[in-house]
Amino acid sequence: MDANGKVGYAVVGLGIGMAHVAAVDSDDNARLVAVCDLKQEKLDEVAKSHPDTLTYTSFDEMLKNPDIDIISICLPSGMHAEYSIKAMEAGKNVLIEKPVDITSAAAEKIIETQKRTHLKAGVIHQNRFNLNMRPIKEAIDSGKLGKIYLGTFEVKWYRAQSYYDNGWHGTWSLDGGGSLINQAVHTVDIMQWLMGKPVSVFSKYGIFGHNIETEDMTASIFTFESGATATFVSTTCAYPGICTSVKIYGTNGSVEADSDKLSRWSFMDAPEDEEKNMLRKYGRGNGPLCAKDPSLRVGHSYQVSDIIECVRTGREPVIKPEDAICAVRIIEAVYRSAKTGEVVYL
Repeated sequence: MDANGKVGYAVVGLGIGMAHVAAVDSDDNARLVAVCDLKQEKLDEVAKSHPDTLTYTSFDEMLKNPDIDIISICLPSGMHAEYSIKAMEAGKNVLIEKPVDITSAAAEKIIETQKRTHLKAGVIHQNRFNLNMRPIKEAIDSGKLGKIYLGTFEVKWYRAQSYYDNGWHGTWSLDGGGSLINQAVHTVDIMQWLMGKPVSVFSKYGIFGHNIETEDMTASIFTFESGATATFVSTTCAYPGICTSVKIYGTNGSVEADSDKLSRWSFMDAPEDEEKNMLRKYGRGNGPLCAKDPSLRVGHSYQVSDIIECVRTGREPVIKPEDAICAVRIIEAVYRSAKTGEVVYL
């Protein structure tokens, strides 16, 4: 932290890492000290808009900078554990892009390092903080929805073949899978956050629209400790990109959302205008609500500000590696079921 009380921030990986750069810029309690990438043109782009920010092509060299308090790890998924552990061993707090890593074994190494170093480690699962998710979570936890018996989750996206031609997308070694672990991991996290612990899964997967090692479609049926059932599908073949739907059904009502937009809020014995009011407030997504109240933070901005506040105050991140490992274990079970043709018990 500098003399003005600002936390020193760095970002490694300037793909999705640019969203982290923008989030740091919007937080008055931090300053962007450094960025790291192998591509000089990406570094030059940041340097133009941030002339006081140092640029590095060597992560090890960046780690030597004593002004850095937090590093966002925005590298290919299969590198998250290696670089997060390096950063914590060097005394840096970390915010890790999703998924925490591509295997639960790697994620466990992050957890062990965090506990040993006592540094802060957060993981990006920003969809939990879409503004429409707050009332849905409250309706479930309070019992307003009744007993949950069914969920349906659909991630129907589209990616052209060119998306997979960067050397790591669609590979088992660096991406850890395809449409499920990359595009749908956020919705896997949402599913277990809303519906609780799954106990079994039966899955199918395949490659239909791309030349890749991994899958571009999965279809699964989950059962949960509560007795509820959920269906879950993911694909990157659904032209032109259709939905990210979360639908939860209880004995007292139904809630449905597509990404950050609430689309149904129906409850027995609710006031007549409750659904209309909820859809008016949450049915247009994060943007209009944030426009009305600029203090609201969503997405990457929310979680970057969260890790900054954790370093300043000592509290724990809203999503820690031990939270994020749950989605990885679920995804491992889906892939294992699809490969063996058997029900897998978690």
